[in-house]
Parts: sequence; structure tokens; C-alpha cells
Amino acid sequence: MGNPTRKTFRARRDSRRAQTMKTSIPGIVECPQCHDMKLSHRVCKNCGYYKGIEVVAIAQE
Repeated sequence: MGNPTRKTFRARRDSRRAQTMKTSIPGIVECPQCHDMKLSHRVCKNCGYYKGIEVVAIAQE
């Protein structure tokens, strides 16, 4: 039975395995307040609301 002549390092092994497990795009949803697209489970950057509550005060122009 053949044995490997040199050790396979974790970085080389894991980078080879990572080709099959590519990440998907993050969940982008519509904000219910301003109807702008935002990342899910995060404060909207446009209006500052999260779950119907104003979390960040955004200055209106």
C-alpha cells in the first residue's frame, strides 16, 4: 500500500475542499418601512428601522 511521502498541510487540504462548498449569496429582503433592499436580520441603512422600531436615527434631507 502506498503512503504519502510528504505531509498534506491543513491549508492545502482545506483550500482543495473549499471548491465544492461555495457560499451562497446573503439573504437580501425588502425593508417593510421604506421598501429598499437590505440584508435580513439587520438594521436598514436607508431608514434605520429594524422589526418596526427605529433603532438608528437617520437625518432626513
